[in-house]
Amino acid sequence: MSLPTVVFLDRSTIPAHIALAKLPFDHQWIEYDTTEPHQVVERLSQAQIVISNKVVLDEAILSQLPKLELIAVCATGYNNVDTRYCQQQGIAVANVRGYATQSVPEHVIALMFALRRNLRGYHNDIVAGEWQREKQFCFFTHPIGDIAGATLGIIGSGELGQATAALAKALGMQVVFAERKGATECREGYVPFEQLLMMADVISLHCPLNDETRNLIGAAELQQMKPSAILINTGRGGLVDEQALVEALKTQRIGAAGVDVFSQEPADETNPLIANAGLANLLLTPHVAWGSDSAIQRLVEIFLDNIRAYVDGESQNRVV
Repeated sequence: MSLPTVVFLDRSTIPAHIALAKLPFDHQWIEYDTTEPHQVVERLSQAQIVISNKVVLDEAILSQLPKLELIAVCATGYNNVDTRYCQQQGIAVANVRGYATQSVPEHVIALMFALRRNLRGYHNDIVAGEWQREKQFCFFTHPIGDIAGATLGIIGSGELGQATAALAKALGMQVVFAERKGATECREGYVPFEQLLMMADVISLHCPLNDETRNLIGAAELQQMKPSAILINTGRGGLVDEQALVEALKTQRIGAAGVDVFSQEPADETNPLIANAGLANLLLTPHVAWGSDSAIQRLVEIFLDNIRAYVDGESQNRVV
């Protein structure tokens, strides 16, 4: 490959204070903070290598880019890339794995503590003057639950699910993993999906989003959970029926929910969770569970090394 052109389509998905090391080979580097769909073909017309986080690269776009050789996805998920077409046309695709095995589990635990101890509810009560009205050194307007001794149910037993389990066990929690929904047999070390719903004090989602897992947690599943249960989703937005979750929170069908991912991102006021963000038992974060500085730095190192490996003729983190 002679002096390849490398184009980063959405550099702003990496915080500005995170440095990008120079690739160890001669190349032309072009980066854009953001790229709209109508700009993709023009910006990649001379590129051999593209770096993308969330920009859609489907067949309609890729078919217009005959020079493209490698798509370096700077994320784990690559559903924005038409991998079937890439395989047919010999376009390599590499993603980033294992960079957030500290950041995401810590975020799950943070949400768990905040919700289990009703931190937001107490903060709001102080702002509303409840402490002054009570005239006591403390007040108890919300239940406060310990983490130790509680049961954490994990749906999805990959790296992030396992890392979350390790942290939870260190805090004294009982951890159970769910078998796949609808499975007729249960693997050793797993419990049936429906049983986990009924027994868990906290449920954390760590599975991929596909046709089988879309709306994995809906009204029927929420109905099976404990009235005090907490649902945490740092996986994918489509795993949960958002409207059903809001109704369950409003009617206190479940205790609380912590949500970092949404069915559409960025989410706006048409999203049921955003429209009901003021609920005391709902805690929202903007898809940042993965985003500690150390995790992002590791992500950058991996996707740049994926590019280096491709140029050196190595197969590393390849999905195609």
